[in-house]
Amino acid sequence: MARTVARVIVDALEELGVQHVFGVVGDALNPLTEEIRTTDGLTWIGCRHEEAAAFAAGARSQLSGTLGVCMGTVGPGSVHLLNGLYDAAKSRTPVLAICGQVPLAEMGGDYFQEVDNDLLFRDVAVYRATVTSPDQMPRLLETAVRAAVGQGGVAVLTVPGDLGGQEVEDDRPARFALDRAVTRPDAPAIAEAAEVLNSASRVTLLVGRGARGARSEVLRAAELLAAPMVLTLKAKEGFEDDNPFEVGQTGLIGNPAAAHALDHGDVLLMLGTDFPYREWYPEGCKIVQIDAREEHLGRRVPVDVGLTGDTGATLRALLPLLEEKEDRAHLDDARARFASWREGQQRLADPAHASRWTGRIREALDNREHEIRPEALAAAVDAYAAQDAVFTSDTGMATVWASRFVTMRGDRRLIGSYNLGSMANAMPQALGAQLWAPERQVVALCGDGGLSMLLGDLMTIKTYGLPVKLVVFDNRRLGMVKLEQEETGLPEFGTDLDNPDFAAVATALGLTGIRVTDPADLHDGVRRAFQTPGPVLLDVLTNPEEVAVPGKPTAKQGWGFAVAKVKEFLPNG
Repeated sequence: MARTVARVIVDALEELGVQHVFGVVGDALNPLTEEIRTTDGLTWIGCRHEEAAAFAAGARSQLSGTLGVCMGTVGPGSVHLLNGLYDAAKSRTPVLAICGQVPLAEMGGDYFQEVDNDLLFRDVAVYRATVTSPDQMPRLLETAVRAAVGQGGVAVLTVPGDLGGQEVEDDRPARFALDRAVTRPDAPAIAEAAEVLNSASRVTLLVGRGARGARSEVLRAAELLAAPMVLTLKAKEGFEDDNPFEVGQTGLIGNPAAAHALDHGDVLLMLGTDFPYREWYPEGCKIVQIDAREEHLGRRVPVDVGLTGDTGATLRALLPLLEEKEDRAHLDDARARFASWREGQQRLADPAHASRWTGRIREALDNREHEIRPEALAAAVDAYAAQDAVFTSDTGMATVWASRFVTMRGDRRLIGSYNLGSMANAMPQALGAQLWAPERQVVALCGDGGLSMLLGDLMTIKTYGLPVKLVVFDNRRLGMVKLEQEETGLPEFGTDLDNPDFAAVATALGLTGIRVTDPADLHDGVRRAFQTPGPVLLDVLTNPEEVAVPGKPTAKQGWGFAVAKVKEFLPNG
């Protein structure tokens, strides 16, 4: 029996094990959504905004390691996918976007809502094509899926509105060869890396997401090299728990111990990371880098030895060549600094902090209204969240507090827009995460600016009964922008947010809304939010003047902050 173009696509998605397709229905997608409606095992998730659909598909892909799928209809519907697809592309996770198009005969004629999708998605997609004949199926679909999975990126397949219902003569099922090869460098390159590492007196590790599948090998390397381990944010998941070598993150969200470990090593071993901030790399040391992508080698900082290959496979070949170091002073010093910094951070998160003389001094400077400190909120979330919770975090200050206070112990997972840096990602990513793991607790750490951007998709959470816990750091500010302005000497401008009562909004939409304004009620509010069945929005009013001190603050930043504060207090400053 002949199948239509739409049926071929839906059958292939089912064969691939895709369970959810995210999007907004309409015109050119109607043949596809009708086939989804009549297919067991494949569920349409109707979002309120296509951007949320793309974020949700990307989140599901990142967490599952499988293909995510979203759809956008003709013109504006496909345009709305773009930001979420850029996030998937920058996260190198496979997502297939199926986009509608005007009828074949109208293409190229500036028809109503016509957009050149092949041009629109040129930068974001590893593969893009427009189906212009049923005879091209399932070949174009197979090519799109192979490109997305094989290259870890976005593939866009455009289907004109009058093509989805046409029959395909080739009735064979779509075939996908999706196994990825595991590679490692040749022996001379590995021997060269071993020579550099063995000759070093102080080695520091910088470990990224690409090493998460090689935890035991990475820990063994740190043990042999007596090396402190600096983690990127995306490596918290997999390396933060039960790790006697970890010294936290570097960069603006980092800490002094990590900065010291990087600056005082004579060799840096980079494992599965493309950490982008050049100013945070050490100077005057040798660098060995292992990465699965050759184009990443030396991209951020010049390397002395670059090894292209899977981190686990490469380390398994390298470890037998490493000599165990007896001097552990570099590691012990970094770990002691890290413990001291963490102790100070925990004091900030302690509800009793303001009652101590040091706390009273700080409160007088940056929290005269005695509002809830965001550190305390993040620490409370960490304390009450499940051991297998899945966390998403909005770009900005919510991610800063997550990085410092939410620990990835047990089977916890963490994702965010950590490469693209988009606002408004946490809530829609939580939507995709909850559908991936309906039995697990999903916690979205939302900034008030980010949440309000895609507020309408709270209704998607309500419609599908997703028990997501939304924690809003409600400081009535675009907090990271405020900090960026002030550290360069500019007074805060344009960052004020005239927020509603988000808990009341949630209640009006059919979710449970909880609002906390008093520090004394914080722990009870967080506990109640996590214990309440179904979707909950916890709106916590936090201190807008809180400053996240970077791991290596500069005199220029301090002076800029002081100048900005003077300008803010002066009229017309």
